[in-house]
Amino acid sequence: MNTIGNKIKNGLGIYLGLPGAVYILFFGKLINCIGAFISPLLSLILTQKIGMSVNESGFFVTMAMVIQAPCVIVGGKLVDKYGGKKVIGIFQGLSGILFMICGLINPSRELAILMIVASAISSISYPAYDSIVGDVTNLKNRKASFSLIYMGLNIGFSVGPAIGGLLFQKHLELIFIGDGFTTLISAALIGIFIKGKHHKSNENTDENSLEAAEEGSVLSVLIKRPILLYYALAMLTYSFAYSQWGYAIPIHLEQLFNGSGAKYFGILGSINGFVVIVLTPLITALTRKYNIIKIIATGGILYFVAFGSCSIIKSFPLFIVMIIIMTIGEILISTNSGTFLTNNTPESHRGRVNAVIPMISGIGTSIGPLIMGNMITSLSINKAWFVVSMVVLIGSICMYSLSKMKHRNV
Repeated sequence: MNTIGNKIKNGLGIYLGLPGAVYILFFGKLINCIGAFISPLLSLILTQKIGMSVNESGFFVTMAMVIQAPCVIVGGKLVDKYGGKKVIGIFQGLSGILFMICGLINPSRELAILMIVASAISSISYPAYDSIVGDVTNLKNRKASFSLIYMGLNIGFSVGPAIGGLLFQKHLELIFIGDGFTTLISAALIGIFIKGKHHKSNENTDENSLEAAEEGSVLSVLIKRPILLYYALAMLTYSFAYSQWGYAIPIHLEQLFNGSGAKYFGILGSINGFVVIVLTPLITALTRKYNIIKIIATGGILYFVAFGSCSIIKSFPLFIVMIIIMTIGEILISTNSGTFLTNNTPESHRGRVNAVIPMISGIGTSIGPLIMGNMITSLSINKAWFVVSMVVLIGSICMYSLSKMKHRNV
């Protein structure tokens, strides 16, 4: 017990003495995710409130993701040119205003379209967060910094989905207004307290030559560093599986517990956030010295177990066990993926690499709802879960093979 207690203490200790900008990003993520009501309930908003079929909602969510792809690329370019602070302030702020306007519109296809527009504008700011972290950290404190921001995200998500689930049936407009308002607060916090365009340090490039600035396009950087592309393709299978957390699991819960799907999904979301809060420091401490890619591969195996179990479980307590397994996998993946990308990216191209690589891996998120919706309709949700588990297992095996490549900071 003392050993475990010491590990938890050491895990919390790694969050001390980090750059000030990291703490601002932590609080920004925390506030934003406390009000993240829309995304976790999107499939239920489309099906139950707007009246789309499961198939149609899957297509709609996929189209929303496809539209975001070029927006993220534009965001990466803007980050490298103008800095992450301005990109977050402008585009996250604008999306917050649009989400609040959504609260004034009755459930309809017009509302669905405005949701797409707001989400697309918000996605322009996505590359900015990891780019700022890369600029202000070094090899010694980078993993702890990404871990802390991930904690902020999940502390917020431990509260947000539960509130959203309670508001869903009778106060849908408050879901949109609350989401937009917290988005504005988060953008303002980052815009006011993070100073300057970039926060680069020569210490980064002295420790790690892979972070040295380079000339040329992002394509030339990726050609020189093929491991980044291989990594993105393996992560595509992870994102395909993880997209079902927000899409298929609410639908599955609604099928099993008619009328209580939103409530049970909110509970699972809170458990997911609670497990992250409790275990992230411990897991970060326990895995600090291990190969980053092997840790990410292990996270994929846990996804395989969790999503595969959805094909056979029918009781809510077993869904709780499933979400705990999935969350441990999520922690392993999320606290290491940003570190891996930053360690292997020139500081001159952080915005663009943080746009392109997640865009490639995010194809899994884009096609996940569409494919899952078709499988649920043509096969069954249980068979569909089996397919999901096989896809992520293949990705985990491929990810593990990357650890064999001779490459620094893997």
